[in-house]
Amino acid sequence: MPAPAGFATAMAGVPEGADIELDLRLEAVMEGVLATGTATADSVGECARCLDPITEPLEAGFQELFRYPSDDDFRAADDVDAEDEDEDYYLEGDSLDLEPVVRDAVVLALPLSPLCRDDCPGLCVECGVKLAEAGPEHGHGDSVDPRWEALRDLGEEPGDR
Repeated sequence: MPAPAGFATAMAGVPEGADIELDLRLEAVMEGVLATGTATADSVGECARCLDPITEPLEAGFQELFRYPSDDDFRAADDVDAEDEDEDYYLEGDSLDLEPVVRDAVVLALPLSPLCRDDCPGLCVECGVKLAEAGPEHGHGDSVDPRWEALRDLGEEPGDR
């Protein structure tokens, strides 16, 4: 199934039109149809520390009950609790819409702060260079906020004051 728009968080997502492979099992139960499955896709994004582009495999499991519509389920609007209505999925004739279920599972499985590697040092706060490429000798001298300079003088001259 091609991914629709909106399968994303701020830093990672499944691009629109990318392939999402579904491994799906549908079971008829007393209340409706139980859909159980796994969605597999490649997520793309950028590292939260160094902003390099990353692509990672993503696997998201889901299980949802699609209820049979009945006269009892379609009571008057003032009798239906809006909270319950949002949580239930219903069969529409002989079909069911898996997109909201798959979207919820995929978006919840996406990393909030993806990293290119676990020990990514990120960017230099002074100049923005990638610290992994800059090496250990990268520095900008002794950069002390000038407002704290008086404290440095106190530390260098103990006993003079």
